[in-house]
Amino acid sequence: ALGLELNFLVSALRSAPSPRPNRKPQDVDRERYGYDGETDDLVLVRRGGEEVWIPYSGESAEEVEELIADSEALPDHADEPVFEPESRRGLAPVRQFLVGLGIIGALSVTIWFVESRTGWDSLDGSTRLAAVDRFSDQASLIADKPVTIYCDESRDFVGAVQHADGVAEVGGERAYLTPEICLDLYRLAFEDEVRGSQTARAIAVLSHEAWHLRGVSDEGTTECYAVQSGVEVGRRLGLSEETARQLMRQQLTENALRGGSSAEYRVSSECRDGARLDLDPGSTRFP
Repeated sequence: ALGLELNFLVSALRSAPSPRPNRKPQDVDRERYGYDGETDDLVLVRRGGEEVWIPYSGESAEEVEELIADSEALPDHADEPVFEPESRRGLAPVRQFLVGLGIIGALSVTIWFVESRTGWDSLDGSTRLAAVDRFSDQASLIADKPVTIYCDESRDFVGAVQHADGVAEVGGERAYLTPEICLDLYRLAFEDEVRGSQTARAIAVLSHEAWHLRGVSDEGTTECYAVQSGVEVGRRLGLSEETARQLMRQQLTENALRGGSSAEYRVSSECRDGARLDLDPGSTRFP
């Protein structure tokens, strides 16, 4: 947003300045008062809130009044366009830039204020550390090895810019989640707070990245495994088994609606009860 404002400012300042208006009698004035092509001086006289050009060659005050009366008898012409002083026009791009910069600053302060009091950053350090340890324990059970979950508070790895709620190196030992996902997991594990699809999404993301850490690379397969493992993850974080299954079925339903850049995360027809990707083929409950 700041870069866009700077681009507007530079473009405006580079544009050619408008010519300054000529305050001398114009050709239309001379033609109006019958002095087209003449070289007599014209004097600007203000009368009754109007400006009137009259020829002047040393006439007396009475003669000037007669000239004004004669000019008022002539038909009116359309007003000439009013020119804005060059200095004011030149300041317009700077003023617009400063207003835009102020709006961006106000929005940034507002977001920071809200996040610092209601988001992941509002939790004290020891609480966040305890939460991350618990998330890591759940991921380690899925990865079948010790792994570490990080909440990417600096948003260097995940977030709106990266278009991802989580990221992990396939076969690695660490994964990164957005602060929003971490906050939803915290609310479930530490406050027994369930927020419907938000909670379901957070569980699925944690499980998804854990399967990447286990070594599964295909996104569709990883997502299928994640909604199945998510049932146990949700149960261990405080949900009843039935609620956990309901939330993961919801995630599986929403998965079918994915398209565009997220189409690679769509599960295949093998992600169903008794099919090739069923992690528990002996059970008739899926996920």
